[in-house]
Amino acid sequence: MITLDNISITAGTFQLDHVSLKVPHRHYGILMGATGTGKTTLLEAIAGLIPITNGSIILGTRDVTSFKPAERNIGYVPQDGALFSKMNVRDHLAFSLVARGEAPVMIKERIDELSSMLGLCDHLHRGIRNLSGGEKQRVALGRALASHPATLLLDEPLSALDEKTRNQMYQLLRNVQKNIPVTILHVTHHVADARFLADTLLHLSPTGIEEIKSDCVSAWMDKESGAPPKRGD
Repeated sequence: MITLDNISITAGTFQLDHVSLKVPHRHYGILMGATGTGKTTLLEAIAGLIPITNGSIILGTRDVTSFKPAERNIGYVPQDGALFSKMNVRDHLAFSLVARGEAPVMIKERIDELSSMLGLCDHLHRGIRNLSGGEKQRVALGRALASHPATLLLDEPLSALDEKTRNQMYQLLRNVQKNIPVTILHVTHHVADARFLADTLLHLSPTGIEEIKSDCVSAWMDKESGAPPKRGD
């Protein structure tokens, strides 16, 4: 579960005040909102990359507000993926495990598991420059999942992908949620992402965060996408 309780954030000239949200355990949460409303800032605060000035951040049953990033058991995929150009795919999947001092045999088992799940078995020795956009996103996702996080934060992970690759990633992300005990918060401005992935749909505006109730999701998405009203509406 991801819970933000009345948090406030000041980052330079940008400010968010008294924001609360909840993503239930193992739900796929989608956070939408216009550019500049603070979606990325919220993810960075949850990850511990920027401080909050008020409120609490609770992950599962732990209040992690004062925890360092490495102590929060979070996997984070930033908007640009932040892949290292001099590392191959295997190195990326092993990165956090090596940093934690895991045994080589455990690292190999985890790499094998992730590469099979993410369709990267044939790419382990390839450099990042030789991968497609969708393959790079799979690597970034695998690196974030390598250390078995309980929380996964995704910042616009599909924004640069073509429609076919985006649809493939939808299925992959759903499979990840099904097979891994992780709670996901995914920031996007694409209604299609929410339509396919969201268990919990949240909308950030200057007045705060609104949860779109399940019986209103379809109508809300149609409105956001500019779809014409259905007959009888």
